[in-house]
Amino acid sequence: MTAAPLLAGCTLEDLARRSFAELEEVYLGAPEPVSVVSLNGSPKGRMLAVRYLDNGLPHSFIAAIARLGVFPWEGKSFEATADHAGQGSNRIKLLKPTLNLFTFASRIDTSAIDGRRCIVLDYDLPGNPWVVQRIRDELREVSPGLFLGPAMVKVRRGAAETILWFGIDSKPE
Repeated sequence: MTAAPLLAGCTLEDLARRSFAELEEVYLGAPEPVSVVSLNGSPKGRMLAVRYLDNGLPHSFIAAIARLGVFPWEGKSFEATADHAGQGSNRIKLLKPTLNLFTFASRIDTSAIDGRRCIVLDYDLPGNPWVVQRIRDELREVSPGLFLGPAMVKVRRGAAETILWFGIDSKPE
């Protein structure tokens, strides 16, 4: 599949209006990354669509919580250690202050979805709970500074199933 050009001016809100299947289509058309450096810092994150809950009342409820900013996941923090590798954690706000939990190693690698290159966030690290170690996130840039990715659960022998889509906005505010 040939990558589509970046979606000019697309925002997290624009992505949040799309269905689970539409988000997958956008991801599949996104260009392959060449570096993880553009994610450096603490970009804002947003859950976009949950498998089987991307329409009707459940979707409306999840979307309202995400839009209001009361959802506990605020985004991810990234630190590149090279062009193709780095590390990071998730920012969770249950109470003050925001906690950095569930560390990951980031790298440019092959997507579990389509075999093309993506930024992989690998949670299979000592110190993470066993259930978190089974998570695999991927990212591709879909608009300048805006990244889209699936959150997947490793189900068997390296196979991973997408459970939700999330966005990361690394554009300066």
